[in-house]
Amino acid sequence: MNDESRQPIFNAPWPAVAVTLVIVVGYFLQTLAPQGLLLRALAFSPAALGDGRWPTLFTAIFLHGSWAHALMNAGAALAFGTPVARYFGLGPRGVLVFVAFYLLCGGLASLGYGLSNPQSTALMVGASGAVSGLVGGATRLMGGHGRPGPFLHPTVISMSIGWIAVNLLLALVGFAPGLGDAGVAWEAHIFGYVAGLLLVGLFGRVARPALV
Repeated sequence: MNDESRQPIFNAPWPAVAVTLVIVVGYFLQTLAPQGLLLRALAFSPAALGDGRWPTLFTAIFLHGSWAHALMNAGAALAFGTPVARYFGLGPRGVLVFVAFYLLCGGLASLGYGLSNPQSTALMVGASGAVSGLVGGATRLMGGHGRPGPFLHPTVISMSIGWIAVNLLLALVGFAPGLGDAGVAWEAHIFGYVAGLLLVGLFGRVARPALV
């Protein structure tokens, strides 16, 4: 076996690793802070939109409900963030685009949840919507062998049907394993996924115009 064929066991690009660490370290720091005050200031709720607290669309991404919640999102961010980060590139432009893509998918996921539950006062936290955007982006890349594939590619169709089906099942069941009594913002998962599916090509053109 020559040297070129050898691949390290762990070779995830550093932006995907950084997002993973932000989730884990962020939750650790969250456990050290007064939870009630933190949630009131940074968690998202549909009622927050009516109060003009639009920044919570994004700040809620950095909070989690439990270690299980944070670790599940961290694992998914590492797995699905890896192909997206590689596609955008590891130069300064690519990294900035990756961060913007992640945050925008999370913000749109929160907004979608809020519009779907306009009367709810329940607080929503977690990076699930942003991570769902990474899943959607990675799905397009799988359909195009490293670049955004067509929306009607069999891989994109099957992954999309599966993602929606799983989240509708979560809606019926009302909980997810490991999250205890916490509800699941399944609407945010779907909105985040669709955002990633639609936006990965546009963000790719910004990140690496020479490849388009």
